[in-house]
Amino acid sequence: MSAQAFWDAAASLIAVTERHPFLVSMVNGTLDIEKFRYYVVQDALYLDDFADCLRRLGANEGVSKEDSDRLNSFATGAEEAEMQLHKSFFTKWNISAEGVEQMPNSLLYTSYMKRIVATKCHAEGLAVLLPCFWVYMHVGKCMLKLREELGESVTRAPQFDAWIDMYAGEEFEKEVTDYIAMVDAAAKTADSDTLKEMEKHFIMCCKLEHMFWDQAENLMQWPDIERQLDN
Repeated sequence: MSAQAFWDAAASLIAVTERHPFLVSMVNGTLDIEKFRYYVVQDALYLDDFADCLRRLGANEGVSKEDSDRLNSFATGAEEAEMQLHKSFFTKWNISAEGVEQMPNSLLYTSYMKRIVATKCHAEGLAVLLPCFWVYMHVGKCMLKLREELGESVTRAPQFDAWIDMYAGEEFEKEVTDYIAMVDAAAKTADSDTLKEMEKHFIMCCKLEHMFWDQAENLMQWPDIERQLDN
């Protein structure tokens, strides 16, 4: 079994995510900029945990120096390249993720991946982080195709174009290809039970990716439980 088998198992879910209203409206220029700001802040918080998970995988017992170095470079890429894009947005808008809490779907996603990385085997840890790489590249390329089809017929915020350019770009694709190869190598030596768990984690995180964009589309907030009790 390979990473492609995990992708195939989640194909119908990913096909829906390709058409997520948040992503499509980024391309056609109709996305409310406040929704994008909300998303960027939540994604910055997510990337902190994602980078930490990559470093934890790199420190696992039995991981080769080559793989450890590559996992740490992936973490640096998340912190520097992707976060640099976010920070450019923060500067433009004069906002920050400092002091902001993760919203419900952000916390659900990061808690799940952190639990798997911390408590399960290395192969499962690799699988749980794979959707963040692969789904982002895939939707980035889908969005780039739609942007090319729309041509000059629409205008969009420059931040939307910068986002599409990053995740549809060759540099990010190289990282994704390298990470997929790492998952493939782990899958080749995994037993049947581990492969089932890897597939389960991949599908779950594909769902959580979709829910992350749902959260931004709906500007999700934590419920005010105390007010509900007062009423």
